[in-house]
Amino acid sequence: MMRLSVQENAFDFGAEANAFAAGAAGAGAIVTFTGLVRDDGGAVQGLMIEHYPGMTERAIAAMMTEAFRRFGLLDALVIHRFGRLGPADAIMMVATAAAHRADAFAAAEFLMDYLKSRAPFWKQEIGPQGAKWVAAKVQDETALKRW
Repeated sequence: MMRLSVQENAFDFGAEANAFAAGAAGAGAIVTFTGLVRDDGGAVQGLMIEHYPGMTERAIAAMMTEAFRRFGLLDALVIHRFGRLGPADAIMMVATAAAHRADAFAAAEFLMDYLKSRAPFWKQEIGPQGAKWVAAKVQDETALKRW
């Protein structure tokens, strides 16, 4: 089973993690990760995240299917937000369940790396000098090479 949500509304990490764990029958390990908006010492006052509905979900679902294939997952969850977010707001959550912890951790890292670099989202950082598009980072591309 897998669940994917691309949504504008905030999510409750605790409720999502508990519901995920309750449905992860047979798992020996569950890994969760939540990405937050960094304020970079006040340089970032918010993010505006845009996407193309339909295309975004298909791309993420394909990443999730690949994670199931590679790591023998029992379950996975990806929540990714769009719209205007402020500092410390949760942007996304990944949860993976597998028989063994190494597979659950690897699958979560795989999904996070692909979400960061390949999911079709466009981000603008909003700061004191206005808004600027967030460019791809070399370290994010380098992280993909291990997969």
